[in-house]
Amino acid sequence: MWKLVNGKMIQTTDETRIKFRTNISQEILQQLEDLSEEHDTYSNYLLENGLWNVLATGVIEYDKNLRPTDRIQYKTTYDKELLESVKQLAKDHKLFINDVIEYSVGHIDFEHIKTKDHKNRLES
Repeated sequence: MWKLVNGKMIQTTDETRIKFRTNISQEILQQLEDLSEEHDTYSNYLLENGLWNVLATGVIEYDKNLRPTDRIQYKTTYDKELLESVKQLAKDHKLFINDVIEYSVGHIDFEHIKTKDHKNRLES
């Protein structure tokens, strides 16, 4: 993101975001890549949108026996508050965080997603 400081544009790091590494289905990641191209966004923005929607409902119907077997390591950044809430939701439902992340893909609201331009936004 960019900030205007003393009349100059300065690129800064968004302090509300934290790095997180987990394992996610390779098939799901490919679906997210395809969707992100189609909607001019990034995979992690799609995931965040889905996660916020899952948190809003507070309900997860997840069959642990159907966990994907093609999981690979996935590193990205998430909103700090969101990740903490997801961790708690996973704990409350006796799931792994990656289970919740994968589940959230089915809850993405494509009408309210951040575009690629969001990371280059100007904040005062």
